Amino acid sequence: MNRITEYKALINQLIQDQNFKRQPDKLYAPIDYVMMQGGKRLRPLLTLLACDLFDGDLQLAKYPALAIEVFHNFTLVHDDIMDDAPLRRGFETVYKKWNANIAILSGDTMFAMSYQYAVKTAPDRIPLILDTFSKAAIEVCEGQQLDMDFEQHSTVTINDYIQMITLKTAVLLGASLQIGAITAYATEADIENIYRFGIHLGIAFQLQDDMLDVYGSQEKFGK
Repeated sequence: MNRITEYKALINQLIQDQNFKRQPDKLYAPIDYVMMQGGKRLRPLLTLLACDLFDGDLQLAKYPALAIEVFHNFTLVHDDIMDDAPLRRGFETVYKKWNANIAILSGDTMFAMSYQYAVKTAPDRIPLILDTFSKAAIEVCEGQQLDMDFEQHSTVTINDYIQMITLKTAVLLGASLQIGAITAYATEADIENIYRFGIHLGIAFQLQDDMLDVYGSQEKFGK
């Protein structure tokens, strides 16, 4: 548990050290607003833990971990527009606090930033990291589209639902672990195994989150 606390503090400090307050203010203020809200930091934490598991150098993993966190927050900024959500983590969502156009543009900037961070690692690890990262990014969009499609369906099968949450949520958790293992120069078998573990973890995580959306209170869970 102490290691988890230590790594989460490392991630939070890395985020604090970034210069998100740039000009033009209406582009970057929402990015700073989102990134400084905290959150579980689960995905970058998994990246650092996977790197540590395979005896890797955390210095090679920390910026790819930050890339995943920035990307994840970008998806939330855009998701909140699509869902017409007023709250996220107990704060007004970006498009409610500013407007939808600003939220779209700030989110797009976060997406580009995530790739800048992803390549700040060992040069020989970059191609594999970018391939893993891009694959997960595309799949997250596929999952979001399925989620929106299902809103128009009168029934959704369990298998279709599992496929949707695998793409929308689980693949990014899997990629977080996978990228941590890549930075640690783990074997191909270990990289694949840790990815599969992340997929199962992500499915369980989203099942719980969806239950909270249905039965949880806004006052307690902040959304």
